[in-house]
Amino acid sequence: IVMPDTPPALLMDRTRTPIGRYRPWLVLGAPIMMVAVYMLFFAPVGITGGYLLIWLLVLYAGLSVLTLSQASWAAALATNYADRSRVYGLIAAVGVVGTVLILALPIVLAGNQAPSQERDVHVMGWFLLAATPIAVAIVAFAAPERIAPKPTTEKFRLADYWEMIKRPEMVRIIFCDFVVAFGPGTTAALYLFFFEDARGYTPAQTNILLLIYIAAALFGSPFWGWVGTKLQKHRTLIISSVTYSICQTIIILVPYKTMELMIPAMFAVGMASSAFVQLVRAMVADVADEVRLEQGRERASLLYAMVTTTQKVAAAATVSVTYWVLSIVQYNPTEGAVNTPEAIRGLELCYVGAPIFFSLVGASAFIGYKLDAKRHAEIRTQLDARDAAAAVEAATGSPIL
Repeated sequence: IVMPDTPPALLMDRTRTPIGRYRPWLVLGAPIMMVAVYMLFFAPVGITGGYLLIWLLVLYAGLSVLTLSQASWAAALATNYADRSRVYGLIAAVGVVGTVLILALPIVLAGNQAPSQERDVHVMGWFLLAATPIAVAIVAFAAPERIAPKPTTEKFRLADYWEMIKRPEMVRIIFCDFVVAFGPGTTAALYLFFFEDARGYTPAQTNILLLIYIAAALFGSPFWGWVGTKLQKHRTLIISSVTYSICQTIIILVPYKTMELMIPAMFAVGMASSAFVQLVRAMVADVADEVRLEQGRERASLLYAMVTTTQKVAAAATVSVTYWVLSIVQYNPTEGAVNTPEAIRGLELCYVGAPIFFSLVGASAFIGYKLDAKRHAEIRTQLDARDAAAAVEAATGSPIL
């Protein structure tokens, strides 16, 4: 299900309350998501497809509000070019901690009990229901929010939307965001087939390798954030894409059923791939500053809605495209099916080749990227001066000439 993020983003950018622009939306998104979590994780036996569709839509609506408000709020707090690389790197790292924790929690709590999918799903559901209000409350009560002075106009037209989409920086960002989500995303659909059928690992070993891949982002996210402060974000994304391509190539060179070599190889791939999303999000924040300087409007949430929607469309496309390609190479993904060596080779090429190709194509979009640290520093200097003058004018009633 692809839930468009534009409607809440439009409202979010026009919100002005005594408690802030993004805080009310963060508080609103939490109960929406929690209700959907309860209805899905504790669904009664025999639910229909309609039930599942409705509550998935509600879940993604709540998630859209939470993620958009979080990303936009982070951009408002971290206004420095280098700070944004660090902040979005830390956000990504914390997200990995949560992912690993929620995956490991059912295993830890089960102990020596017999495996139970129902119990595992319920444990994850209770964790989400308990952690969400706590996390939102911490942010709502403890995090500051810098509200920019009221812009000259808050009216939004569809022509303005198209004007932002066709901005040279956003064209590059949206294109890169789609292809780096689509290319590496194909490995998710092929993961079990590749490691079990093509590389000979057991299901338990495959799960361990997946956990290592996910956990590697805990180290990779802050690392690439740090690199971004030194080499600038667009150059770091190019470097990380080349690094990812090299590490992905090593995967296919690791000898058959060699766990001791595949573990560091998967860790390296996980570290390299962790750069993509966080660097794109940090660059969107820079574009939002440029838009506000030129148009006098806050459009951070709408710009983030563009890239989150791009991610969703790419993720949805990977499944259908991946299985279509598998049919071309004549690989049969049915459990128990016997595939020819040629079909296995086709599976390997799909798993390794597509991510490499698309990640390099996406990174190439940032060759000659203009919104670098120097340009952003100029933008922030003008914005800060204008905001300071507007604040004095609002306090005194006298314009600053």
